[in-house]
Amino acid sequence: MSSEKLTVSQFFARFPNDEVCLNHIMEVRYGMRHVCERCGKEATFHKITDRRAFACAACGVHVYPCAGTIFQDSRTSLQTWFYAIYLFVVTRHGVSGKELERALGVTYKTAWRMGQQIRQLMEKADGFAMLQGHVEADEAYVGGHRPGKRGRGAAGKTIVMGMKERGGRLTTEVIPDVKKATLRDVVNRNVEPGSVVSTDELMSYGLLTGDGYVHGSVKHGAKEWAYYDYRHGATHSTNSVEAFWRLFKASVRSTHIHVSGKYMGRYLSEFSFRSNHREMKNAMFDLLIGAI
Repeated sequence: MSSEKLTVSQFFARFPNDEVCLNHIMEVRYGMRHVCERCGKEATFHKITDRRAFACAACGVHVYPCAGTIFQDSRTSLQTWFYAIYLFVVTRHGVSGKELERALGVTYKTAWRMGQQIRQLMEKADGFAMLQGHVEADEAYVGGHRPGKRGRGAAGKTIVMGMKERGGRLTTEVIPDVKKATLRDVVNRNVEPGSVVSTDELMSYGLLTGDGYVHGSVKHGAKEWAYYDYRHGATHSTNSVEAFWRLFKASVRSTHIHVSGKYMGRYLSEFSFRSNHREMKNAMFDLLIGAI
């Protein structure tokens, strides 16, 4: 995967019009030459004039590469869609609906819808894989400022949980509460048994040792941020996942101002995708196009 960052001028040189974008979708999804589903022959597929379709050179059957994708039935040009995806890839703090509206020259309603569909695409492209090795787990409360209690138990907040593999992937999700049954279920679904799991001192994590994990907790209340477990040879901390929460919260405040609990999962998927593939730079764009 390329580690170079695609500039704006390079992007438009690579995708100068809708036809080039359509060819790219066809190449990624099917290939310009592949075995035709109707005639069973390996044939070349040629673009049909004035239609988002390609025809088999052997039998003439039509293939619509945009069918079943976020581009289907959209009156927005493919180049505009590609540029929107590019903006999501190159930004670090996310792209708001108003920013998309200004950059793409579309209505706010269209920009908001495109943004939500791209976030869902990021979730699909990221896929799923069990975390293993040494995993940090931590929950956070996200939402607008409200007078009263802060942290755990704060009103009007969405509870989110993140798990970060040391030197590897990150996974996040919205959770209804921080009870033992909830946190235990999330860890069991996402972390391989036998892994080392680091958390804070929240008592709800106490069942993890019984589930086959090597569990260690840091006592933030006692100003403890890391400690070395001599018995298992592991340094326990939650610094990596907490750094992700700091970036996510700062991005929400500066870019989106507020994210409702209804759509929080999509924004988490967006930031998790960029965190998991940050070394790929512009190759993230190809990964997203390949996931359509």
